Amino acid sequence: MVQPRSAVVVGAGVVGLSAAWFLQERGVEVTVVDRTGVAAGASWGNAGWVSPGLTIPLNEPAVLRTGLKALLDPAAPLRIPVSADPALWAFLARFALNCRWSSWRRAVQANRPLNEGCLDAYDTLTANGVDAPVKSAPITAALETRGQAVELLRELRRMADAGEPVEHVALDRDQLREQLPLASPALTAGVRIEGQRYLDPGAFVHALSRSVLARGGRICTFQAVDLDIRDDGIVVHGHAADVLVVATGAWLPRLAARWGVRVPVRAGRGYSFTVPVDRPVPGPVYLPGARVACTPYQGGLRVAGTMEFREPDAPADLARADAITASVRPLLEGVRWDERRDIWVGPRPMTTDGRPLIGAVRPRVFVAGGHGMWGLAHGPVTGRLLASWITSGERPEALRAFDPLR
Repeated sequence: MVQPRSAVVVGAGVVGLSAAWFLQERGVEVTVVDRTGVAAGASWGNAGWVSPGLTIPLNEPAVLRTGLKALLDPAAPLRIPVSADPALWAFLARFALNCRWSSWRRAVQANRPLNEGCLDAYDTLTANGVDAPVKSAPITAALETRGQAVELLRELRRMADAGEPVEHVALDRDQLREQLPLASPALTAGVRIEGQRYLDPGAFVHALSRSVLARGGRICTFQAVDLDIRDDGIVVHGHAADVLVVATGAWLPRLAARWGVRVPVRAGRGYSFTVPVDRPVPGPVYLPGARVACTPYQGGLRVAGTMEFREPDAPADLARADAITASVRPLLEGVRWDERRDIWVGPRPMTTDGRPLIGAVRPRVFVAGGHGMWGLAHGPVTGRLLASWITSGERPEALRAFDPLR
């Protein structure tokens, strides 16, 4: 295929808009289409972490024990409805088969090029027209017990052993208080993860969309179901182009299944809300015991957590936000929990082997999705690598492990 001159990108989240932006950087005209609009899926209300140091795959063996316990505890961080459909149970069975160290290490090693390139991709965007701040700060993991601290340090050692070293510093109780003024007496130790960043994800993705528009791109709102793939190009609801990129997050299977993508993608829904605080929050906070991420946000604190396996369009379950609040309230002081606002749920696109789907599924057709909890961190570098492939005709070695047809 000759160098494409135009592309239609389906999906206006961070992955799709990054692909569009980097395609424009290589001289390709782009039209982005989305059924709802910019940042309408998992890209708006997540924790906002650009954290290559914490892209730890979920498919470690201990998750199997966590999952079994969660079936009996409706307030657990992992929520699997007992009435789940057969397709979800099939997904979970395949995920369980991948909960072994060999598969976990494969996911760590596959993610290395994305981690290595993610900060530079953000720097490229913000230096060239994406007008949104990306702040540098360590992530402070705050722990209740010595056992939790030992387990987190063990996880970081496993990452290093798998080829992904993470710079970190252990903190005692007093050092944790200095780093995190909100810490309650229930938190006894900490680990500071160095070299990370955070941002307001909704504001960033909207700034990215404005940059795409300013460079001559178009963004249209409709559901892309009428796809005509021809030898000489593609047509999406009357929009003709040379190539098609599908980056629809948890909805990816609705289009990708027709092209032989066999790795299932399911929505692991995360919840967030915002609360006012009476003490400073110098940077992101991770509470491993509660599986909750907290981020400075609009003068308060965005609190994000839970993994709920339901359909991506299902309504929010306020009991999940209540469960997050109950788990974190004893750990942080100076937080006005009763003034909680902006409760949100977003469907993170999970795969069964911990690796996203990025690449060609047939001539002129590419997919990008399944990044799980790390879509914000890996979205821009995914867009950059995919744009390189589309315009050069050569698959970057970094994308080999993410073959959508594996």
